[in-house]
Amino acid sequence: MPEATIHSHVAAQNALKALFTAGPASLLEENLLGLRPCFGRGDQDYSQVDEAVLTTLKTMTGHAQIARLQGSASLALEIASLNFLYGKVLVVDSGYYAQRLVSFAQMAQRNAGQVSSVTVCDWQEITTANGNYDWVVACYTETSAGLLLPIGDLRALADRVGAQLMLDATASIGLEADHGLAEVIAYSSCKGLFGLTGASFIAFNQLPKNEIDSFYLSLATHLDRRMTGPYHAIASLYEVLPKHADLREAVFINKARMLKKIASYATHPMPYQPALCTWVDAKVTSQDARAVLYQPRGISHGSVVCHLGEAHLGSQARGDILDLLELQP
Repeated sequence: MPEATIHSHVAAQNALKALFTAGPASLLEENLLGLRPCFGRGDQDYSQVDEAVLTTLKTMTGHAQIARLQGSASLALEIASLNFLYGKVLVVDSGYYAQRLVSFAQMAQRNAGQVSSVTVCDWQEITTANGNYDWVVACYTETSAGLLLPIGDLRALADRVGAQLMLDATASIGLEADHGLAEVIAYSSCKGLFGLTGASFIAFNQLPKNEIDSFYLSLATHLDRRMTGPYHAIASLYEVLPKHADLREAVFINKARMLKKIASYATHPMPYQPALCTWVDAKVTSQDARAVLYQPRGISHGSVVCHLGEAHLGSQARGDILDLLELQP
């Protein structure tokens, strides 16, 4: 398809919807330009694409190794929990998605047998929690509550209790800094990476020691590429990642404008504000039929607005999409 045709198609599709949801982002031309026929063995063109994408992701987070999976970030987090977690595990509860991490740790305790105990601490206790643990598990950006847990505080907690750190980086990857402070992270190809859905990743430095009695849930299976991989999702990132620094500016521009728009309805102080989304102490509505509002799981009041809807504009974004929103106390 000629690039002019792709440009027209993408523009037409993005004009049909105004996304305020948590991902995937608005459609990018680069998503389509990267797509190609591909196969995981004997296809030199795809091998080059795969290598370029995975190398860029490792550089982005500072991890030595990476596994790619066909599936959601939840799959990657379940596999990471089963393969890496052992001993005493402390999970930081910051909302709905952190509570999913609790269930994964408990699953590892039941099924893999390497986890001896799972303890949950509230996110507001990060700076005071103590004890002795082998792993701390947390959600860097908790989308359900529009909450960022400062990575320095999480690292300090892990160091204080003598633990390694594993992060759900689904909503922070590509947008927040210092993912390399965690020994293990898991995330997906959409949201802040701006790729198409379908791929997830586990990044780490040292191989896990747990032996998993499952073909699909063993990390070794995915590292050895013994099944069909997320070829087209990775291909969608091939053209995106070289332009990622510009594309992510659209998120920052929208976030800054959103904070001004809802100054009297803000819920979290600035150190706890993630780039991806904003929790507003008001009901957010829109009269525009194109608006797709986010319906977060787990919050008791207010609304969460996500800032991926102008990703296709990159640094040219102005946050005009936010004019479609109305606030009702």
